[in-house]
Amino acid sequence: MSNSHSESLRAIERLIEVVAKLRSPDGGCPWDLAQTPETLIPYVIEEAYEVADAIRGGDKSAIAEELGDLLLQVILQAQIASEFSQFTLAEIAENITEKLIRRHPHVFGDVRVDSVDEVHQNWEKIKATEKSNSSQLPPLAAKMNRYARILPPLTAGMKISQKAADVSFDWDNVEGVWDKFHEEMAEFEFALKHEDKAAQQSELGDMLFCLIHLARWYDLDPSEALRGTNERFVQRFTQVEAACDRPLSDYPPEELDALWRQAKAMLAKQKSDKKPEKQ
Repeated sequence: MSNSHSESLRAIERLIEVVAKLRSPDGGCPWDLAQTPETLIPYVIEEAYEVADAIRGGDKSAIAEELGDLLLQVILQAQIASEFSQFTLAEIAENITEKLIRRHPHVFGDVRVDSVDEVHQNWEKIKATEKSNSSQLPPLAAKMNRYARILPPLTAGMKISQKAADVSFDWDNVEGVWDKFHEEMAEFEFALKHEDKAAQQSELGDMLFCLIHLARWYDLDPSEALRGTNERFVQRFTQVEAACDRPLSDYPPEELDALWRQAKAMLAKQKSDKKPEKQ
C-alpha cells in the first residue's frame, strides 16, 4: 500500500473517531446527539451543492474543504445507523466497491468495449437488471419514478424527457413542441383567471415541463440556464443596492428600473472588456 493510501486511511479513521466522540452519550456534543438521519437531509443536500459550486469556481482549497464537509455527512449517517445496528461505514464502502466491479465488466471481467458509448450502454443494462428486482413498476417507468422522487425537479424533468425520447415517445419535430408549449401557456393563463390554486400549480408544472422538452430539443441545460440567470440577477441587484443611499422601498419604480438598466449595461461592458481580443 502506498504512503498516500496509508495517510488517507489514517485520516479517515481519525474522522470516524471524532464523529463517534461527538455522538457519544458520555461527553459528546448535544447538537450532534440530537441529530437523526432525517434532520441531516438538508445538510447533505447543501454540502453537495457547495461541492459543485467550489468545483465550478476552481479553487482547489475550497474544493477540498467542501468535499470534507460532504464526507462528514456520510460518516455521520453511517455512525447513526451503526448505533441502531442498521448498517456500518464498512458496509457502505463494500457495497459501492462491489457495485463498481459489477458495473465495469470491461475492467474487472472479460467484456470488451471499444467506446465510451458502449461503456454507458453496458452500465445502463447492468443497472436496469439490478433495479428490476426492487420495483413493481415496468423498468422504464421505475427509472422515471426514481428520478422524480430523488432529483431536483429541473434535473428530474430533463432526465425523464430524455428517457421518453430514447424510446421515441416524443414529437416528430421541434415545431410540435412549440405548439404544445403555447397550448400549455394558454391553459396556465386560463387557470390563473378561472381556477383554484391546485389547478394553477398543475398548469404551471405542465408549462415548465414543456420548456424542459424545448431545452432538450435545442441541446440546452435548463438547470445551468436558470443557475446563470440567478447569478446575473444577483450581480445586477448588487449593483442597484450599492448605488442606493436609502432603502430600496423608498425609491419609485421608474428610478429602480433606471438603476437596473444601468447595472445591466455596466456588467455587460465589464464582461465584454474581459473577452480576449482576436488575433
